[in-house]
Amino acid sequence: MSHVVGRLAPTPSGYLHLGNARSFLLAWLWARHEQGRVVMRIEDIDQARCKPELREASLSELAWLGLDWDAGPHAGDPPGEYDQHTRFEFYRTHLTRLAEAGLAYPCTCTRKDIEEASSAPHGDEGAIYPGTCRGRWRGFEQARLESGITPAWRFLWDSEPVEFHDEVQGDITIDPSTLGDFVLWRRDNLPSYQLAVTVDDADQAVTQVLRGRDLISSTARQLALYEALELTPPRQWAHVPFIQDAAGRRMAKRDGDLALAHLRESGVDPARVLGLLAWSAGLLTELRPAQPADLVGEFDLKRIGRDDFAITAEHLAWLRG
Repeated sequence: MSHVVGRLAPTPSGYLHLGNARSFLLAWLWARHEQGRVVMRIEDIDQARCKPELREASLSELAWLGLDWDAGPHAGDPPGEYDQHTRFEFYRTHLTRLAEAGLAYPCTCTRKDIEEASSAPHGDEGAIYPGTCRGRWRGFEQARLESGITPAWRFLWDSEPVEFHDEVQGDITIDPSTLGDFVLWRRDNLPSYQLAVTVDDADQAVTQVLRGRDLISSTARQLALYEALELTPPRQWAHVPFIQDAAGRRMAKRDGDLALAHLRESGVDPARVLGLLAWSAGLLTELRPAQPADLVGEFDLKRIGRDDFAITAEHLAWLRG
């Protein structure tokens, strides 16, 4: 029996587009190719932006493409068990562990404070937190009372460079000083993506993670958290290139014409969507309709290149048959 566990983790803050769909398809194919299980997790920490109707749309559209899963919503598990917004207390127990170990500290800095700090260097993600609140407060309550601000919690990230092998991008090394101490718990009393995803992947025994290449730095942060919390990290990572629109921009949830919901309502055949996504990723040598089961045998991470793929008007015309 395979001990491979992959996961699909949509964020229901908008309708899924072709770029999201390709990452989910590749993650699903990777797990199924290894005779593994697939977990469906709803990453809906930010309830102000995440909507129940978008949650259901995401699940419906992935099922429309022919993807299935073994755990999560509509798979026989209790309602909400795999929705992150129901798991905040579980995340808080891990935050407490980090704080008690001296690996988390309260931070009263605003975004503006960080931007204006003369010592704050800038990286690919903007201003890097310069560690202003490291050692500044004796505890959360003192920070809250003296500053008049509800603090966030940050991870005290003192470590050697983080090294990991990426199945698509190759060997990666990231120096923590280029990213800075990151937020574990937000000032609005929400857990951070980094903490929630780390805890969930460990709790759900995920062994492989495939997602967009923009999350390579998140992998470095999460690996640091796995070590700090003494949790078992996934064994394999793959960060795949993006699908771009015809103007060369990374596809976003605002791209309504390329949303799965729009394509579905327009009568597009899901086999054509799958064929385009698989061909764009290098899994097919020609543009043709495909079924998920057919693609499992074709799956090979070595075929996936590092270059982004631009969707053209010709591709959309083919989609619509």
